[in-house]
Amino acid sequence: MRRRTRKPPSNEFDFTIAGLFGDNISKHRSCWLHIAAAQYKTEKKITLTEFKEIKKKFKHTSPCFLDTFAHAKRSKLMGGRHIIPRIRKKLDTETFEHYMEVVWKSFSEEKRMSFTYLDSLWFSLYREASTRPKVLTWIKKKSIFSKDYVFVPVCCWSHWSLLIFVHFNDSSDSKTRTPCMLLLDSLENAELKRLEPEIRKFVQDIYRVEGREEDRKVISRIPLLIPKVPQQRDDEECGSYVLYFINLFMQFAPENFCDSDYPYFMRKDWFDLENLEYFRNNLEKELSSKVAVKSTHSSSVSQRLCKNDGVILLDD
Repeated sequence: MRRRTRKPPSNEFDFTIAGLFGDNISKHRSCWLHIAAAQYKTEKKITLTEFKEIKKKFKHTSPCFLDTFAHAKRSKLMGGRHIIPRIRKKLDTETFEHYMEVVWKSFSEEKRMSFTYLDSLWFSLYREASTRPKVLTWIKKKSIFSKDYVFVPVCCWSHWSLLIFVHFNDSSDSKTRTPCMLLLDSLENAELKRLEPEIRKFVQDIYRVEGREEDRKVISRIPLLIPKVPQQRDDEECGSYVLYFINLFMQFAPENFCDSDYPYFMRKDWFDLENLEYFRNNLEKELSSKVAVKSTHSSSVSQRLCKNDGVILLDD
């Protein structure tokens, strides 16, 4: 019998994606590689051109942070598993949201009244025409024009920075509370100025969806200020810097902020590395304790279920 030989791949992926990237492809959740693998599974075969198009389209909006995914730890309470995200490497959006919730809830309800924040994925999703209308709908529900300060985490080009809307709830005629935007970046080489056209379009669309009467020219003149804030030491700290920017800004932001006050407290010596490390350690401890409490509650519920309903629960 003549043995069939397989033709070598040319411009077609007639071999598995795992063959290219190893069995770890299953761990690349929600990044561009995972999207490519999912399409391969559906279409059975995709061209190299299609693969490159997927990478080009999703690399920035769905970057791969495999090395930063949360690590599962064995629970002493149930012998099961729970997740404790680590802040030591570049943060993926899910882990960032976990930490952001801890930072947010560390402030009193009275303090939070003047602030709000957008989900860390919303700006990236807004940049895609297909998801832009949905994002604007979500933002409308946040009632940002009733707040003094709005935090907008920005994740582009695998890098975190922080956009802050200041006094969008006030008229541009005010002398003490003038609307402006602050763009805080811990990596000056990121050239975030190239984001300015998209940021301004983002703001104009928000005003439009909210039905505000401000003229487009007035909106386009809202200052975009970029203070010289402390800089990260490597290419993995940007997410934790953004979290610390938010934490400090909520502590020190004045009731009235005018662009003439700029940069106010946001300077190169805004904080030192020792304070940043202290903040990160406390953040990890706080989140770990919350996970432990949640696991205790789950254990209690599980025991009641087993006792009352005879349910046998298995580890995840």
